[in-house]
Amino acid sequence: MRWEKLTTNEIAALDRSIPVVLNIAAVEQHGPHLPLDTDVEIGGHFLARLDEALGDRVLILPQVKVCCSEHHMDFLGTLTVRHETFLAYVGDILESVVRHGFRNLVLFNSHGGNQAIGQVLLESFGARHRDCRIAMLTWWRLAAPELEKIRESDFAGINHACEFETSLMLHAAPDSVRRALVSGMSYVPTHDWAQADMIRASRGAMFRSMHEMSGGTGVVGDPSKASAEKGERITAAVVSQLAHVVSTLGRAR
Repeated sequence: MRWEKLTTNEIAALDRSIPVVLNIAAVEQHGPHLPLDTDVEIGGHFLARLDEALGDRVLILPQVKVCCSEHHMDFLGTLTVRHETFLAYVGDILESVVRHGFRNLVLFNSHGGNQAIGQVLLESFGARHRDCRIAMLTWWRLAAPELEKIRESDFAGINHACEFETSLMLHAAPDSVRRALVSGMSYVPTHDWAQADMIRASRGAMFRSMHEMSGGTGVVGDPSKASAEKGERITAAVVSQLAHVVSTLGRAR
């Protein structure tokens, strides 16, 4: 169910234990072949499939489309907000939900730059609302074991505007992909302890801008290995895990 499509009376009639899901996304550059709203499109795609799967057992909030993308601002078109703005704005949305009596909340993240500040929000909001359960899920971490079996590229092949994101867009929004501009592998290595991709974590963290990581291409990974069929497999893996988490939150403690 979509929050904004219901009436006041219909919201009032809902069981307050129903899980409420909020997608936090991004409007930022995704190389020459993908549109600025790629993370929005991907997050919305997963939640549309979740809505189909769970129906009246989940309540989906309007997406927060512009989030934390400062590390992409070298590229034209990127929109961003400060971490403090994100905390205040997204926190206020969650506060609104709680004031209406809902107690099971899920932050569903579709952008790498939201992970750290999303965790801060999770911990600060959760500490203030001990009577609630709040979870944060980032789609590629949520289904990492299943996604590892789908990938064809080597290390760093799935990162940004990559094998996975391009596959998802070929599946969910094929007309938006500039297919003639799909490139091969693009990644600038760094210290061994700071190397990472979507699934294979690094030993430590070090700030690098997307311009630095991509060598100026805006692409980190290998979009040449993308396909619509792979996008469907990624979707099935992520939505299965997402539905599992949401369903468990909807049950009694």
